[in-house]
Amino acid sequence: MAASRPKLSDREFDAIVQQAMDRIPVEIRQHLNNMLITVQRRPTAEMLAEVGLGPDETLFGLYWGVPMTERSIIDPPLYPDTIYLFQEPLEQMCADREMLIEEIEITLVHELAHALGLSDAELDALGYA
Repeated sequence: MAASRPKLSDREFDAIVQQAMDRIPVEIRQHLNNMLITVQRRPTAEMLAEVGLGPDETLFGLYWGVPMTERSIIDPPLYPDTIYLFQEPLEQMCADREMLIEEIEITLVHELAHALGLSDAELDALGYA
């Protein structure tokens, strides 16, 4: 089964990310318009440490920014909010292309929820917990 796991070029992976984004309901997807979405091969040690994971633990995505619920009008963010997607862990976990698209969709919504300050209960209500 490991032989069928997707191993994609950057261009192919970007196309799958777009397919995953297109599947997200518009009322959620509209919030991605002000996000920078970037793909990296794998998370850095700093990113893993930021979320309390060790170097051998898996991370599919990461929201880097100031959640809406913690923002101040007086102190705007210095950097754009960014959602990182980590290609290698996602490919390693997914058995086929459809599973990869689904996992990227879930990861994007989960990271967007961090940005918006949504709770796990709210994510569950949207069908993404």
